[in-house]
Amino acid sequence: MLTRVEQQGICYHTDPVLRAACGVVVAFSERAGGMSAPPYSSLNLAGHVGDHEDAVNENRRRFISAVGADDCARRLTTAEQIHSAGIARITQTNAGSGAFVGVLPGPVPGADALWTTEPGVPLMLLFADCVPVVLVSESPRAVAVVHAGWRGAYAGIVGSAVRTLASALGNSEITAYVGAHIGACCYQVGLSLVSQFANKFVTIPRASDRLDLAAVVAEDLDRAGVSRERQWHLGICTAHNTDRFFSYRADGRTGRHCAFALLEPRS
Repeated sequence: MLTRVEQQGICYHTDPVLRAACGVVVAFSERAGGMSAPPYSSLNLAGHVGDHEDAVNENRRRFISAVGADDCARRLTTAEQIHSAGIARITQTNAGSGAFVGVLPGPVPGADALWTTEPGVPLMLLFADCVPVVLVSESPRAVAVVHAGWRGAYAGIVGSAVRTLASALGNSEITAYVGAHIGACCYQVGLSLVSQFANKFVTIPRASDRLDLAAVVAEDLDRAGVSRERQWHLGICTAHNTDRFFSYRADGRTGRHCAFALLEPRS
């Protein structure tokens, strides 16, 4: 279950019970507590939106500190995020890709999902309406972070990430955490696009101009073997809560909050 906590002026949603039980950190950030100026105010974690590099890097340091992962900061790993179905495994070789803006190596190219079994390697993807998903296997320990915009959701990137983990880990039990994203209440799209989704996902009503990405992701997870009982949905619409989250649909030029996952090192 996700709980909202505040540390060092930064708010994020996490599962403290999971962390205590097996050392797996899950976190979805909010937008307060950083140093970015408008329109990126204030905890913008993205370096590709026009914000100052120094501000973004300081925001990342603050967030990592707030979640208690300072020792792992240099191994933070991000992705290019091109609205694809690309999934990349993070190992010792590519850990730290995109840790800080303007510092090589850059983000993992061509990927919208990252997964790892490596302790001490934080994974971070960035969002401003798209659906953030963190997948967790407690035994053996593994995490994945998935970016699902409508293209990725339609391509089934969330279910593909589940199957990738299950295959690599021997069909272990996986839990899914779904962070804040734009709700059907605010996501008006063309009728033809909704019809495409309705042809593929039974939970999407055909006669609508609103796309429910939460329903798409939940169905995709269910099909991949993650039952509704093992899905935790934050259920907050970013476009309705721009005081707490970034929303491209509501604000246009804006920052990005994150989904974050880490396997804490064990002594």
